[in-house]
Amino acid sequence: MAPFAPLQTGETVTRETFWGISPVGEVVFYYLAAVTLVVFGYGVYDRFARYARGDDDWFDRLDDLPGRIVRAAKIVGSNEKQFNRDLVGGVMHAFIFWGFMTLLIGTTILAIDIDIYRTLTALLTGEQQSFFVGDFYLSYSLVMDAMGLLFVAGVAVALWRRYVTRAERLHGKHTNWEDDFLVWSLFLLGVGGYLQEGLRILGTAEVVDGTAQFTSYEQVSFVGWFVADVLQVVGLTPALAAAAYPVMWWSHALLAFVFIAAIPYAKPFHMVSSFANIVTRDEQAGKRLPGVPAALDADTGAESIDSFSWKELLDQDACTKCGRCSSVCPANASGRNLDPRDVILDLKQYREAVDAGGEPKDIVADGGESVIAAETMESCMSCMACMDACPVEIEHLKSFTRLNRQLTDQGDIQSSLQDVFQNVMQKGNTFGNSQRNRGDWTETVDVEVADAREQEVEYLWYVGDYPSYDDRNKQVARSLARIFDAADVSFGILFEDEKYDGNDIRRVGEEFLYVELAGHHVETFADCEFEKIVCTDPHSYNTFKNEYPEVDFEEFADDPMMPFEVEEPWNPDGEVDVLHWTQVVEELVDRGALGLSGTELNYTVTYHDPCHLGRYNDEYEAPRELIRATGCDLHEMPRNRSNSYCCGGGGGGLWLEQDEEEKPSEERLREALEDTGAGRAVEKFVVACPMCMTMYEDGRKTGDFEDDIEIVDVAELVVEAVDTAPAASETTAASATPADD
Repeated sequence: MAPFAPLQTGETVTRETFWGISPVGEVVFYYLAAVTLVVFGYGVYDRFARYARGDDDWFDRLDDLPGRIVRAAKIVGSNEKQFNRDLVGGVMHAFIFWGFMTLLIGTTILAIDIDIYRTLTALLTGEQQSFFVGDFYLSYSLVMDAMGLLFVAGVAVALWRRYVTRAERLHGKHTNWEDDFLVWSLFLLGVGGYLQEGLRILGTAEVVDGTAQFTSYEQVSFVGWFVADVLQVVGLTPALAAAAYPVMWWSHALLAFVFIAAIPYAKPFHMVSSFANIVTRDEQAGKRLPGVPAALDADTGAESIDSFSWKELLDQDACTKCGRCSSVCPANASGRNLDPRDVILDLKQYREAVDAGGEPKDIVADGGESVIAAETMESCMSCMACMDACPVEIEHLKSFTRLNRQLTDQGDIQSSLQDVFQNVMQKGNTFGNSQRNRGDWTETVDVEVADAREQEVEYLWYVGDYPSYDDRNKQVARSLARIFDAADVSFGILFEDEKYDGNDIRRVGEEFLYVELAGHHVETFADCEFEKIVCTDPHSYNTFKNEYPEVDFEEFADDPMMPFEVEEPWNPDGEVDVLHWTQVVEELVDRGALGLSGTELNYTVTYHDPCHLGRYNDEYEAPRELIRATGCDLHEMPRNRSNSYCCGGGGGGLWLEQDEEEKPSEERLREALEDTGAGRAVEKFVVACPMCMTMYEDGRKTGDFEDDIEIVDVAELVVEAVDTAPAASETTAASATPADD
């Protein structure tokens, strides 16, 4: 370590900001700074002016703006979403973010001192003063050196992950010079700042008997001091350092100017757009979708890039290409033609090409040249994994639904999906079966199922299409009826007045049929007397809870194609509780209504979180509490709760033909058997969704897992435990559903 010269009496503890820079150089510096700020300001203005040309957004994203800003600052400042599924990436980004912010704030403080404080004190007192001295200077130098070191370390990790280990999700079809420019500019700015500081410390050293003695208080700049030591060791003298300093100073300044000026025109703009995107986010995005105008000539989809709302355009600019959405997408993992990141960036690339004078083309189509292929959108499972993983709150599902609506409007959909639409329009259900047969499943269970249209009940039970018509899921419906009966719960169903809920046909683009179904159910609900709605299917639960209250029925009041007489929003204040059955039964178990002791069953099981119950509605514990209440030994798969892996049935996946390397259901069953820690000891794969039941029963066959694991619903475990419990009544035992039903 180099010797240092002690502080002399009367010496001011500070440093000269423009040391070694001539007065002409200072003028040039301020001129270039002004030009940089003008270029930066115009670029930001141009970006936001483009958003203003986008379509209006259905959701008020600027209400409670101060609160939104505070909440966004918490998300950004804590880097909380950066740590999701990637600890190293979270630490790396936190170092970069807080290091960058500290250096930015430090530079701003220095500018305030030089350009404002010193000028004002000279005008007011006749003597120029500075606060960049003494303890403030020492504290400033220490903090800047420490946080700058974290910044350089974070960027170094980013470089390592991008170029050495080549993390797969960081690379894709849209990887280009912008990515290199961002990471290398930040690295060179960080390292260049320390090199500049080391040259200054060495260049201002006092030479005594041929030995350079650094100014003692500069030790507080411990990284700069270390760099100065290294420079001296390699043979650099104070004179050479003083000569090299202006060159390094200008190199650093020019790189900083180029970086700042480029922010609105390249990837660094995410530093602005990401925060704006988080401020304007819809906390219920995905679980509720925007409606469409009732006008026949309204643009319901993606006829042009200007069809997209300003928030969707902002989503495109906020994308950092981090690939987190791609890495968790089950469609992408199973080999389907979908990469969520590419869809967002393809739209952005096309928008920029059109704005630059390029030829317009179809946004989405089946065949021919289009921005997005129909096959891509058909691959989406609407599982919301992409949105959950996105650190900048991009609302993928909103844009995807717009694209699906355009495909539906154009007729560019698979015939199997057209058949589903036809079944729902003509029969009221996705199976195309008679509505008169909807309640036939009740005839083979020794439980009285009330007609909620004729008598008052506590729970209006919406059974759903699959538990009503699919033989495997009928067993689940019967189990649930027996559970309600055993707990002495007052419940009833709508029989033939129950139709398909509409959740998934809405997500594949059939908005007007969805509105018709919503109107029918709201009208039917109004004719019944009940306290709460309970749903078998998480998809029904989601749409009743989050989407029906958002439908503007009045807008469709004069439409002859809408055969309902509803004009007011349904349940806008949430006065009617909408519940998934696991939430209801968990409460019944907690109060001892089913007599479970927790020792009835001895199965080793794993549980799959349905997307619409978990990610959509944050209900993870109720099904698990019920499984534990039966006495089963629950082992979690690595991907659980918000990180659950979709079964493949959502977003119309249940009705569409897909070419895939491995079905998501097969991959999930493999995970259950190999990755829970219990190994092949897992006997039962437990679900809480009729669609999941269907997909996993299929995956068990196609993946050759039939001899390895059984698919059961939580309700089937509960009813078996009730039958096994010592307190189970003879009536409950006698009403058991035949195993071969």
